[in-house]
Amino acid sequence: MANAAGSGGKSAARLKRRNETKMIMRQPIMLVAILAVIVLLLLFVVYPLVKVLLFSLTDETGAFSLATAAEIFSTSRYLKTFGRTMLLGVIVAVIATFIGYVFAYTITRTNVPCKGFLKTIATLPILSPPFILCLSIIFLFGRQGLITKSLLGIEGNDVYGMGSLIVVQVLSFFPIAYMTLSGILSSIDASVEDAACNMGASRWHTFWTVTFPLSLPGIISGCLLVFIQSLEDFSNPATIGGDFTTLSVEVYQIITGSYDMQKGSVLALLMLVPTMVAYLLNKYWVNKKSFVTVTGKPTQARKLIDEAHIKWPLFIFCMLVAAVIILFYGTVVFGSFVTTWGYNYALTLDQYGRALQQGWDSLRNSIVLGLVAALIGGLLGMVIAYITAKRDYYGKRFIEVSSVLMFAVPGTVLGIAYILAFNTGFLVLTGTATILVIVFVFRNMPVAIESGTTTLLQIDNSIEEASTILGAGSGYSFRRISLPMLRNAFFSGLVYSFVKAITAVSAIIFLVSPRWDLVTSKIYTLFDQAKYSQAAAFVTMMVIILLVFIGIFNGLINLLLAPRSRVPKGAGIHEKTEETK
Repeated sequence: MANAAGSGGKSAARLKRRNETKMIMRQPIMLVAILAVIVLLLLFVVYPLVKVLLFSLTDETGAFSLATAAEIFSTSRYLKTFGRTMLLGVIVAVIATFIGYVFAYTITRTNVPCKGFLKTIATLPILSPPFILCLSIIFLFGRQGLITKSLLGIEGNDVYGMGSLIVVQVLSFFPIAYMTLSGILSSIDASVEDAACNMGASRWHTFWTVTFPLSLPGIISGCLLVFIQSLEDFSNPATIGGDFTTLSVEVYQIITGSYDMQKGSVLALLMLVPTMVAYLLNKYWVNKKSFVTVTGKPTQARKLIDEAHIKWPLFIFCMLVAAVIILFYGTVVFGSFVTTWGYNYALTLDQYGRALQQGWDSLRNSIVLGLVAALIGGLLGMVIAYITAKRDYYGKRFIEVSSVLMFAVPGTVLGIAYILAFNTGFLVLTGTATILVIVFVFRNMPVAIESGTTTLLQIDNSIEEASTILGAGSGYSFRRISLPMLRNAFFSGLVYSFVKAITAVSAIIFLVSPRWDLVTSKIYTLFDQAKYSQAAAFVTMMVIILLVFIGIFNGLINLLLAPRSRVPKGAGIHEKTEETK
């Protein structure tokens, strides 16, 4: 009986898919949109990854060969670098997830003051440009550090290495764990925990027997996401890692120093394996292991913890982390106005003048290309979300998987893949602005797709069906009904795409050219030249630019996508009826 029911369900699903596919064939706009998306994904997602895979497994003659891979696996240096990278990822994932959990629990479970401030602090590192925490570490604890030399009198302190890298990555990535865990903790039914307390369990016992097990999927998911970010990180290890080399830096040094593209490609694939495994575990295993019981029944309001011995230690811990973040960010801003850090602390605007004089072109390029990529990626993400959430057809699974695949691909791997795919052949894009826009679009688009899909699944299909019955086409219905409802998702995708495009390092480090240099590569050059105050000026300007454009995006989206009423205010009943007609 069970097998028969299962077969019947699969047959019904196939019949529905076949019928919807036939219906789409009769809708030119929808058909063109689906075919265009498939072509774009094949060309700019699948093709580059296949290209780097084939290049890594062939020799100079094009024959299949594992000689380079065997050389890498037999070299202790590369194996040691791989082990260091994995160890760093695990340590950062555990510490960052712990801090993220404490923040999420404090904000969602306790009655502490300044929750808005803590939420802002917990999301600030996501919007900040790279290098900012590395700069603050150097300014505070380096050889001319404000704390080490000026306050403690320590001369020649070496701030580079694994310790500083752990601090920087933890502060950079704990917001990812916080956002994942805050959603999980907010979804747990308050009556479940209250029932344990009413039966005599202490807060501590309730936490370990109820709250912690129910939030375990979020903990694992947060760990995996932070682990992926740590493995993909290039800017922090490249600037503050010192002798502690990670795989991303090793790949960059091999390609730019030794000009060995094949060895770099094999190492890049070695970095791709753990990130893909972690991503697939999070997406297809952890997300299905939810232990949170959320029912449709009305529940009582959550009673926040007000016991002093619980809320104040948590609040103090969060405020200490917040103080460190404010100290680090404030130090960079202050350093951008200093004449010479460690020697002359006189305030000046010279650093901004030099930065604009030498790097205005790169800053302008980043803004322009970031805007173009954000608009294209945001709109394309909404289209993909719509054709995957609202339609069922043959080829849908390919679009779902390939459209979010780039999120799990390390930026270094992506840069190599695009060089191999578009440096020669039928489509030469290397050195152009187009390749940078394409990388930004397909690298950052998964966030817009996920946000759009989540929103669309909450919209009743009958709304669009009513529009279709009244004679509207699928394009008109999408533009006038679905897109305005996707306003928040579109804003999230637009902001994320713009921020990541402006702050991208690893994905574009191989793709920038003298004509299309970007601000992040300019800052990386300033680090190599030890021009830290000038780099701080660039970083501060980037923060201001990001905040300004986020405000502009919000205003424009609210203006353009706000639901409109064609009925003028004060119109009578007859006028409304005519307008409705």
